[in-house]
Amino acid sequence: MELQSIKQRFGIIGNSSGLNRALNIAVQVAPTDLTVLITGESGTGKEVFPQIIHQLSARKHGPYIAVNCGAIPEGTIDSELFGHEKGSFTGAHEARKGYFEVASGGTIFLDEVAELPISTQVRLLRVLETGEFLKVGSSKVIKTDVRVIAATNVNVPEAIDKGNFRQDLYYRLSTVPIFIPPLRERNEDIHLLFRKFASDFAEKYRMPSLHLTPDAVDMLVDYRWDGNVRQLKNITEQISIIESEREITAQTMMKYLPEAYVPKLPVLYANKSEYKNMTERDILYKILFDMRRDITELKQSVVEIIRHGSQELQENNPQLVKKLYHDISTIKGEASPEMEISTDYAPYQEEPVEEMEVVEESLSIAHKEADLIRRALEKHRGKRKLAARDLGISERTLYRKIKEYKIT
Repeated sequence: MELQSIKQRFGIIGNSSGLNRALNIAVQVAPTDLTVLITGESGTGKEVFPQIIHQLSARKHGPYIAVNCGAIPEGTIDSELFGHEKGSFTGAHEARKGYFEVASGGTIFLDEVAELPISTQVRLLRVLETGEFLKVGSSKVIKTDVRVIAATNVNVPEAIDKGNFRQDLYYRLSTVPIFIPPLRERNEDIHLLFRKFASDFAEKYRMPSLHLTPDAVDMLVDYRWDGNVRQLKNITEQISIIESEREITAQTMMKYLPEAYVPKLPVLYANKSEYKNMTERDILYKILFDMRRDITELKQSVVEIIRHGSQELQENNPQLVKKLYHDISTIKGEASPEMEISTDYAPYQEEPVEEMEVVEESLSIAHKEADLIRRALEKHRGKRKLAARDLGISERTLYRKIKEYKIT
């Protein structure tokens, strides 16, 4: 069956590679009876995949039961899953079948499986390995023929390390793992999903559908969507009901995005409020100019250290002096021209950036540098490659310095 027909049948919107891969795995594993573990963040739509697997399997005419393990109290979870005998505990007025008995011949979907208590995990492991279980309060072994599909938004390896999840159960559940990517990794699907939700809500509330301006689309795509598809759907419904204007601009969209508009920048800054009304381009320019100012101050500090303490440094740490000389010469003349930053654009600077200060090399530094080169050449008997390595500079730089200082 083609992916497009599966998407239409189960109401799946999107064409991202991560989503398509998850669907492909689901389709391939469906005809088998292998156990499947579906992982992904909350709100990504994990609950749709067990239905796809069940409907495309030979068990499609059998029962399908979905169980939210996190919503059942710990004291009753064993009874819910495996059943109980009459009088096995207070309130057990009659015998009851559990989900594993009822779902025999079909599929059981255990959502939020990582929320199961450890004792229940032991029982579940036995069902997966032998197909057998005991009702609460009974010693009679019951056989079941059920396929298990589990899902969780918890980092299971982390839960195992903390002792909250059994490692053997994890390996047994994840015979075939399926990962559902978060919405922020499905950029090309975000606008498609918004349009689908907007159309559905327009029909539901009998009103014209929403339309986004290009800047609103950009904002929608750049937002992080920590709540994934569920969050996008909720925000679309809010806008559909509250806004009378059907054309939604970025200004309007910003009112519905929690914590204002935080784009997915590759650089994280501690003071986010300073940048919330700036474009990514403007923020990057500001970061570059801040870096340039820091480098200028660092250069001045290094030169001051050498100027006022060169003799002491030379005596106590000659290797550091060599490195400082090399770094200064690199900053002054050998830095790649591509690294130069233009000063034509600085609209967001609190203070105007001063022109890059070029520190003139003093005569004493030149003499010290020439003396170091002579000593290195003497030490290595004129072998420039070894001398350059000892000085911490390139052979090409050494050759230029020899010519500059007329060292014979």
